[in-house]
Amino acid sequence: MMSYPENQSEKTICGGFHDQEQNKSVACMEDQVGGNLWDIFELLQIDVDCESSRDQVASNKDLCSRNVLRKQRHWEKIVSAKKSKRKLERERRKAKHAEEKDSAPQFSKRELKVIAKEHLLNAKETGPWLCIDLSMTSHMTKKEISRLATQIRRLYGSNKKSQRPFWLYLTGFVENSPISEACLRMNDGFANYLMDVTPETYLDLFPLETIVYLTPDAENALEEVDPQKVYILGGLVDESIQKRLTLHKAQEEHLQTARLPIQEYMVKNINAKNYHSTTLAINQVFDALSVFYVTKSWEKALKAAVSPGKGYILRDATL
Repeated sequence: MMSYPENQSEKTICGGFHDQEQNKSVACMEDQVGGNLWDIFELLQIDVDCESSRDQVASNKDLCSRNVLRKQRHWEKIVSAKKSKRKLERERRKAKHAEEKDSAPQFSKRELKVIAKEHLLNAKETGPWLCIDLSMTSHMTKKEISRLATQIRRLYGSNKKSQRPFWLYLTGFVENSPISEACLRMNDGFANYLMDVTPETYLDLFPLETIVYLTPDAENALEEVDPQKVYILGGLVDESIQKRLTLHKAQEEHLQTARLPIQEYMVKNINAKNYHSTTLAINQVFDALSVFYVTKSWEKALKAAVSPGKGYILRDATL
């Protein structure tokens, strides 16, 4: 049976259409499967990334924890060392106190006050006498006057503790003046200090021949502390360094002058930073006088009074 070309072509075309439809279906299935696979891969990748992030966070937490523990252990060591040091210091003080208790007679606070008072009153009768000249406060600022009041307190405290105290005078001490107000404000119990306080000058109180004005600018060095003399300290705190002020004052009043023998027993410290001064605070000058009066040694006296900041050391210390 003969087939017609029209039917063949129609069959071919129909077959082609069928094949195309089938191919499209396959392609669609592949696209669907491919898309699903990529989604699965992406989900797996997210899971992997999440796991990695969680591991990193956990690692960071572990690192932070180790750092915290390390710092905590370091701090605990510091605290422990401080506690041990304080304990050793307490034991050392107890041992020292026990030694002193065994070697020296023990007095109550009341008894010590009575003894100190007796020593001071005895110095008033037998000397030596020390006078602080407060007539130069007009040359000082409010800050300098406050510092002078502090130095007076320290001087008085050192004198009370001394084995051989001086009797103290404050001359030129005018009521309601800046220096009197500073002393009352800054020094507890100042009104009860065992000393003579007067608005008069030392020239009104003592014979001229008994007065020795101590000034760092004097030519003569002090050799002895004579109980029959009255030693004058210029109550001057001078941050602007008004040179030779106390020396000129003493010369105008025709007074004997002297200085501490710093230059005779001490030398300039070569390690000091170009700063050397023989000008001391009044409490430091008094400490030198007080130690010398007890020990008769200028080396000990100057070592106790001249601070390293002044740029001087004892001659023996350089050997």
